[in-house]
Amino acid sequence: MKQLIQKLTETFSPSGYEGAIRDVIRAEVTPLADEVRVDQMGSLIVRKGPKGGKKIMIAAHMDEIGLIATHIDAKGFVRFTNIGGVRPQNMMGGRVRFVNGTRGVIYAEPIEKPSDTPAIEKFYIDVGATSDKNHPVKVGDVCGFDRTFMDLGDRLVAKSMDDRIGCAVAIEALRALKETPHEVYFVFTVQEEVGLRGAGTSAYGVAPDLGFSIDVTGWGDTPGIKNFIVALGNGPAIKVKDGGMLADPRIIHWMTSTAEKNKIPYQREVLLGGTTDATAMQVSRAGVPVGCISIPCRYVHAPSEMVDYNDVQNAVKLIAAMLSNPVEI
Repeated sequence: MKQLIQKLTETFSPSGYEGAIRDVIRAEVTPLADEVRVDQMGSLIVRKGPKGGKKIMIAAHMDEIGLIATHIDAKGFVRFTNIGGVRPQNMMGGRVRFVNGTRGVIYAEPIEKPSDTPAIEKFYIDVGATSDKNHPVKVGDVCGFDRTFMDLGDRLVAKSMDDRIGCAVAIEALRALKETPHEVYFVFTVQEEVGLRGAGTSAYGVAPDLGFSIDVTGWGDTPGIKNFIVALGNGPAIKVKDGGMLADPRIIHWMTSTAEKNKIPYQREVLLGGTTDATAMQVSRAGVPVGCISIPCRYVHAPSEMVDYNDVQNAVKLIAAMLSNPVEI
């Protein structure tokens, strides 16, 4: 599974430019599925199981945060704004790659106090150009962080673990799901980082009876973090609440009881900020009972995000067990 995670995280696909990662995922899932299609927004919809069963939608978003060029100055420096939740404190010295293959480094104008974090308007990308003439980057070109996958044993580090690790879990759960009484839809969504857009449209199209998302969550096990107990290595987190959703108690019970029955470690999660595709799924059409299985992840929305391999594998086991048996909700 590590090879799959490396392939997914090293693929470059910011929000709105998910074509490359969709091709990678489609190649993985097509031999495992009963039906594969792409909707009008670009989300990849993968069905397994008999038509007419209970419709269950599992969403993992394919996109990653990025930057978009807003101006190229006379000396060739690229000014930009964010696509998704890019934090200025995580950018200084970072390397990026544009859709057209151009690479560059992020830096910022001098600041008066070294302790201050510059506003995003003070940053620029240096691609090695000396003027704005014949520049390899145009206004509107999109880039993302340029980092390679790192295997630290049980701990894995990469850019875009959010949410390629959720995509990896979904692929492996589909692989592990030999039989199911349900009409299961694994949906690899677009544009989650800019407003849960793909999940909203795909949930409208699928019209599930129930569902859940697979995404990363924050961490509470590094120095200085208080009031958030989720830790790497303690199992996947079953979400109760986040900044956009209250999980349905019936979905929480389905998840926790399955984990306990199969002796799969898990944590309970209450996230004070941020949300997932489940929020958009929940209010689709007449409403959908939803929840979320989270992968604890350190340094979310930084160029180097860290997960625990055991949590990832246990998430796969949990989802496969949940979908293999009947569920009454």
